[in-house]
Amino acid sequence: MQHKARKRFGQNFLQDTSVVSEILAHIQIKKVDHWVEIGAGMGALTAPLLDQAQTLDVVELDRDLVAFLQQKFADKQQLRIYSADALKFDFASLVNYSEQLRIIGNLPYNISTPLMFHLLTNVKHIQDMHFMLQKEVVERLCASAGSKKYGRLSVMMAYFCSAEFLFDVPPESFDPIPKVMSAIVCLTPHLKPPVSINDFSHFEQIVKHAFSQRRKTIRNSLSKLLTSEQILTVGINPSLRAENLSLDDFARLSNLG
Repeated sequence: MQHKARKRFGQNFLQDTSVVSEILAHIQIKKVDHWVEIGAGMGALTAPLLDQAQTLDVVELDRDLVAFLQQKFADKQQLRIYSADALKFDFASLVNYSEQLRIIGNLPYNISTPLMFHLLTNVKHIQDMHFMLQKEVVERLCASAGSKKYGRLSVMMAYFCSAEFLFDVPPESFDPIPKVMSAIVCLTPHLKPPVSINDFSHFEQIVKHAFSQRRKTIRNSLSKLLTSEQILTVGINPSLRAENLSLDDFARLSNLG
């Protein structure tokens, strides 16, 4: 089948077998694993996953690719293909009993962040996630306080998961060739949150406001939520910028509200 990549779906199909091999070396498939692949494309990862995994669910938005995958892997009994939008899909519905899902995918840039947070609404059912993303996004996911890459995404993801930068994937590994470098990240949910938060929605609000104008001090960026005096009570200097605050700092600020 010849399938022309669709820009509206952000499609860039992985075609480099050496990259596939490196991904497989990192993810260490076990026979008992229940894998979920988001956006299977032409099946570059689907085929080796099916060779080793006990169960594989694929969520694919492009109906033409759904038909192609159904035909290509018609003999694979452990495969279920869902023609659906991953942003709206109920991933918890795939879980059998107490098992946990292992999730993998080459995520389009335009939906990568909202999709990751959608998945985290079911974080108790997830063992780990391996994603191919724009390198810039992976760097933000893995950034620590004090880094210029550190931002809202870094803090919010750190509450749910540990993030590990695995390796770069060059543009020529895809068809069509994208204009940016990609990278593979491993996200592993924490067994319990690393910080205690009284009200998660307030925590989100604090982080959002703090990074809304990065060059401002938190005295200014959080002025509608907290006073300088309140910030000082938890041992944080109001003259600092958001990029200088750790996850624990944000938790303490959140719990003031």
